[in-house]
Amino acid sequence: MVKSKIRRGYRIAKYIVYKETLVDSVENFWSFTGAFLGIGLIAFLQTTLSDADNLFLIGSFGASSVLIFGAIQSPLAQPRNLVGGHLISAILGVTIYQVFPNIIWFTAPLAVSLSILCMQITKTLHPPGGATALIAVIGSEKIKHLGYWFVLSPVASGVFILLVVALIFNNLTPHRKYPTSRRFSRTFQWAAYTTKKILKRMKRERL
Repeated sequence: MVKSKIRRGYRIAKYIVYKETLVDSVENFWSFTGAFLGIGLIAFLQTTLSDADNLFLIGSFGASSVLIFGAIQSPLAQPRNLVGGHLISAILGVTIYQVFPNIIWFTAPLAVSLSILCMQITKTLHPPGGATALIAVIGSEKIKHLGYWFVLSPVASGVFILLVVALIFNNLTPHRKYPTSRRFSRTFQWAAYTTKKILKRMKRERL
C-alpha cells in the first residue's frame, strides 16, 4: 500500500515536471505576439500623445502582460482580476497620496498592503495591482498631479487595451482559451460569431 502510494506520487510529480518544462513553440509565439502588440499599442499612445513623461506606459502593465499572455490559465490573470485589481489599486493609491502627501515611508507600504487587502476582499487579486498603487504614490510629479485622472489614464485606458488584445490573441487557436470561465468564453464566442455574421452581411449588401 505504501509503495503503491509512493509510486503514484512519483508518477504525478514526474508528469508535473514534464508539463512545466515542456516548451511549446506555438504557445510561445502567441504569448510573444500578444504581449508585443499590447504593450506596443500603449507605447504608441505614449509617443503620440505625450513626449515628456511616461503618462500612459507604467511598469505594472509589463507584469500584467506576463500573466494575461504567458499564464492565461492562472486565476490571477482573468479579466475580473486584471480590471478590478488595477482600478481598485489605482483608486487606493491616489486616495492615500491625497490624504498623506510627502510621507513616503508611510504611504508606500500602506498603498501596497491596503490594495492587497481590498483585492482579496473583492476577489480581484492581481499582483501587478500592488505596483499600480505604489506608482500612484511614488511616481513622477506629473503622475501625482493627475490625481484621480490617473485611474482613467493611464490605468483604465491601458488595462482596456491589454484586455482587448488578450481576448483576441488568446482565442485564435483551439489550445488557448481566455478567459477560462466557460460563461465568459461562451459570451465572447457569441459576440465574435455575431460580429462575423454582420460583417459578411455588409459585404454581401455592398456586392
